Amino acid sequence: MNTKFRTESDLLGALQVPADAYYGVQTQRGINNYKISNLRMSDFPEYIIAMAYIKWAAVEANHELGVINDEIYAAIAQACREITEGKMHDQFPTDMVQGGAGTTVNMNANEVIANRALEIMGHERGDYQFCSPNDHVNCAQSTNDAYPSAFRYAFIRMNRGLVEALTLLIDALNKKGDEFNECIKMGRTQLQDAVPMTSGQEFHAFADNLQEEIKNLERNINLLYEINMGGTAIGTGLNATAGYAELCTKKLCELTGEPFLLAEDLVEATPDTGAYVSYSAALKRLAVKLSKTCNDLRLMASGPRCGLGEINLPPMAPGSSIMPGKVNPIIPEVTNQVCFKVIGNDTAVCFAAEAGQLQLNVMEPIITECIFESITWLRNVMHILREKCIEGITVNREHNEQVVKNSIGIVTALNPYIGYKASTKIAKEALETGRGVYDLVLEHGLLSQEKLDQILDPKNMLTAH
Repeated sequence: MNTKFRTESDLLGALQVPADAYYGVQTQRGINNYKISNLRMSDFPEYIIAMAYIKWAAVEANHELGVINDEIYAAIAQACREITEGKMHDQFPTDMVQGGAGTTVNMNANEVIANRALEIMGHERGDYQFCSPNDHVNCAQSTNDAYPSAFRYAFIRMNRGLVEALTLLIDALNKKGDEFNECIKMGRTQLQDAVPMTSGQEFHAFADNLQEEIKNLERNINLLYEINMGGTAIGTGLNATAGYAELCTKKLCELTGEPFLLAEDLVEATPDTGAYVSYSAALKRLAVKLSKTCNDLRLMASGPRCGLGEINLPPMAPGSSIMPGKVNPIIPEVTNQVCFKVIGNDTAVCFAAEAGQLQLNVMEPIITECIFESITWLRNVMHILREKCIEGITVNREHNEQVVKNSIGIVTALNPYIGYKASTKIAKEALETGRGVYDLVLEHGLLSQEKLDQILDPKNMLTAH
């Protein structure tokens, strides 16, 4: 190994850091301490970009207030801009799961920005007398306001990709609804035959059920626009210049084009995790609905000969090492599993939110990791579900029509004409004898053939008349 090192020091003493690294001693301690999830900050670029915007807004405010001089301001601002453009993201190696309430994440950003600023000013990395991670990049801040403000903005940015994936999935379901609009099938309740419907109605219902989740996600993501920048350690604003909190929030709005709001009570806002609980619950609600949809797809595609066999899912892989010809519904299955993970993540978020004490919730790193993971997994699996499953679904039209004609469930349509008691008698006799409802109604003289044909035409049973 020809790796060269520089020596940096902190409260705990000296530590070697790779000479070419933009991060510094506290990031290195984080690397050494947290080998847990194998998920790093660099795995979530929106997180890094959001943190850079927070630091950029802070230095803009501090410069305008006269706290940071022109040279250091210009260098820090340039470093932040470069990070928002995608540069130096490999310099954020800290594990997503960590102790310290996010201090390692905050210091990772401070050190990378400081060292890049030093480079811009013509100094060596680690020569912090000219630009300090703490005194300059972290000026008027604490992890306790910069860190949550950053991951709130990251959630906002990532939510857009999630909604985009959800919208495309909904569109695909609606297209199938249109395609299957004339395909009659038997509807079921409690897994028993109910009344006829069309496959088009079913797929439109899937789409409409998920459409509600776009509004729910947007409603809950709006809670995350309230930030606590300027609260510093516990919300009292210690070490921040008068007017900094308001100015920093304004600068962040200008830099990002987002409608951030400064919390009215920074002491309350600093330990408050309510918005994360609400947004995580919205992700869970989406997961529950998505999983239910996949359950239905798997049931309808069961077979191909001995199940419901109503629809065909695109074959994506051989299904067995021992059973020739078997093909499994692997895409709905993997979607189910992702949804289970999201539901579990929400439980972890709830426990972590409840575990906060006094003026800070130190469990925010696991809240952050869980929500990032839920957004990412849901977004990815919805693209896969749409591309590899929904878009290729076909309907077994003739089979479904025959099932409807043979179903005892159509007797429900006779209730208004012959009454519930007589309808029940016909249904029972049909079950016991294996004969059809149609023949039994005529045999008992309950309706004329002409009237019966009109009532039992499946198309007449699809909507109210």
